[in-house]
Amino acid sequence: MDKNSVWTPVRALFIAVLVISIAALGVAAVIGGTWVVWVRGAAVAAASVWLVALTGQAARGRRSAYVRIRFVSIAAPIGILLILLAPDSGYPMWMKAEQGVVGVLVAAVALIVNRRAVREAYPKGGKLR
Repeated sequence: MDKNSVWTPVRALFIAVLVISIAALGVAAVIGGTWVVWVRGAAVAAASVWLVALTGQAARGRRSAYVRIRFVSIAAPIGILLILLAPDSGYPMWMKAEQGVVGVLVAAVALIVNRRAVREAYPKGGKLR
């Protein structure tokens, strides 16, 4: 497995999430956002920076970074789905739409990093390769 073929698109997806999150903060600044919007937007932007950094570590073979990316890429879309379905979450419709796009991008990461070839490239310690 060529690790660049895995981590280049993953990095691009996380950078797209970062750009979208910063744009959402820009929208909140222009039209006014509640504290919920600001906290969520800032948290997603910060997490995106962290995930881009983890992508670099995973590309260099660091299993712990890979495991974190796998966990986040599965858990985040589930959390976003709950936000989208909650009738009174405090998020305006424009932010729910933004989070829906983010959820789709992160779910795409999950599809990439959970493929068998990728999992096999990061075996647990002590396992035969």
